Amino acid sequence: MANYIPEDKIAEIKHSTDIVDVISEFVLLKKAGKNFLGLCPFHSENAPSFTVSPEKQIFYCFGCTVGGNVFSFLMKYQNISFPEAAGVLARQHGIEIPVQGMSPDQKKRISERERLFDINRQAMDFFRQVLNGVKSGNHAMTYLKDRGIRKDIIDHFYLGYAPDGWDNIVHFFTRKQVPLPLVEKAGLIVGRKNKDGFYDRFRGRIIFPILDLNMRVMGFGGRVMDDSMPKYLNSPETPVYNKSRSLYGIHRAKHHCRENDTVYVAEGYFDLLSLHQHGIQNAVATLGTALTTSHIQILKGYASRIILVYDSDDAGIRAAIRSVGIFLEAGVDARILVLPKGYDPDSYLFEYGYESFMDATGNAQSVMGFLMDSAMRKHGLSIEGKIRVISEMKEPLASISDRLERSLYIKDLAERLGIDETAVLEKVKEISAKNMGRAKHTTWSKQGKVAGYYNAGHNIRENGLSDKSIRLEQQIIAMMLQYPKILIEIDRRNILAFFEDDVLRSIGQLILDHMARSDENVSEIIDLITDEKQKNMVTALAFKEDQWDDESCLGIIDRFESIRDKNEKALLEKIKMAEKNNDFELLAKLLSEKQKMAVLKEKKKMSPWRH
Repeated sequence: MANYIPEDKIAEIKHSTDIVDVISEFVLLKKAGKNFLGLCPFHSENAPSFTVSPEKQIFYCFGCTVGGNVFSFLMKYQNISFPEAAGVLARQHGIEIPVQGMSPDQKKRISERERLFDINRQAMDFFRQVLNGVKSGNHAMTYLKDRGIRKDIIDHFYLGYAPDGWDNIVHFFTRKQVPLPLVEKAGLIVGRKNKDGFYDRFRGRIIFPILDLNMRVMGFGGRVMDDSMPKYLNSPETPVYNKSRSLYGIHRAKHHCRENDTVYVAEGYFDLLSLHQHGIQNAVATLGTALTTSHIQILKGYASRIILVYDSDDAGIRAAIRSVGIFLEAGVDARILVLPKGYDPDSYLFEYGYESFMDATGNAQSVMGFLMDSAMRKHGLSIEGKIRVISEMKEPLASISDRLERSLYIKDLAERLGIDETAVLEKVKEISAKNMGRAKHTTWSKQGKVAGYYNAGHNIRENGLSDKSIRLEQQIIAMMLQYPKILIEIDRRNILAFFEDDVLRSIGQLILDHMARSDENVSEIIDLITDEKQKNMVTALAFKEDQWDDESCLGIIDRFESIRDKNEKALLEKIKMAEKNNDFELLAKLLSEKQKMAVLKEKKKMSPWRH
């Protein structure tokens, strides 16, 4: 995909971009020696293993083994293609990317997402114009003002209005000669059942545009102003909108979350608007879906503390309980704010104001405290109720890895229930023992996964290769990446020809072809690799903290050659056996291998490093 864009433009984008600056927009990074560390945005972790190297312009997670350069990061984090990632960075630096030379199919694939974003932007402008300047939008503006929403908040969040009628958006895009099937793909219109045309998805609703971190319009939410159902209507899943990875208001909140190291998570659009209007700008909202692992991973990039602010009704409490498992798995410092019965964040803030809300925030419960209260309200404190409470709490308590923290919560629950602490502890130990067995299996699996990535992404035993042989060949690749001065000697001695691992050999040849004849570095090499597992492996090898010099490099090469020399005797025995058995096909292969060894020896004698 990289060849869609001229190489000089890719180089210009790279030279204008610093990987630390780009990743810092999404991950909270802290300086650690010459590198930067943060919590990985691609898997759940408590201790930072995600590492960024400003010197090499690459990143690598030692937990989930994902790595690459700045393009790789954006591609994975935003689920976009290479040209799209290049386009994002090019726009940030005012670099124009030509599209000449692309086939119609290439242009279509690359431009479709951009066209969908553009259609959404045009639709947002249409909805805003109706709200602010068209007579049919007057009652919508009055509705917003009656709810106490200020004009600056309306403008900051680009609120609009979809007028009554079945074809306002249809006509709007028809006049602009935008293909209606593409507008349908953006989720703005719906095909009629008889396939005779389209009709508007949003009608007679306040419109809430949903923007991503790059200020692009992904989708929309719409709310009626009466008792019609459904009260809220959201865009469907589209190529540019995924509600499980999207958060309303993140474009306005991200910097405030960083400043406060805290983020408030609400459920609804108006809750979010009220929080921002009352000075709580480090707030986002979910979009008609439960809080997901992806949401948490995004938020962990901006704050270490998350406060869930849901409605106090039964539905809000159930939603908060569903989120608890996500919090526990992610290991974040999470709090749950339970407002007085009958209030949601919107109504509470308008009635009691900022100071009262912040006082309530100070009393926000820990995840465990919230679960205990919920379980006791649900089951009561009869003997049967206490048994059910313990049964409900034993899994969450067993999931706490810190022994002191777990012990304190067990003591707290026992005191609340008025029972012996050891009774609760026994139940928790039962679950802990089961979890320990699962954890051992999981750890083993993760180690196997890491080894799989590290060993060129395929099974060593199936290929008949030894761990020792693979490790040495990996060490040579790491040496080539980190000490390019040795490349001329690797080439002169034809070392790669004797690699047992085909993938490592091809990667070594790629490094030799590019780094030995230009000033390209690891970041450039990564762009040339299309296989994700190989890309991750190369990044991992480039991150190895080895101290290379001429002597140590020659020592590795000598060791590699020594191992090959030891195989020569065995090879001669095999040749004799093949001759004796008249196995001419095998004999040809063995003689070819012998010839390679002879070439290696001759090149070793000719090496100028030996003089």
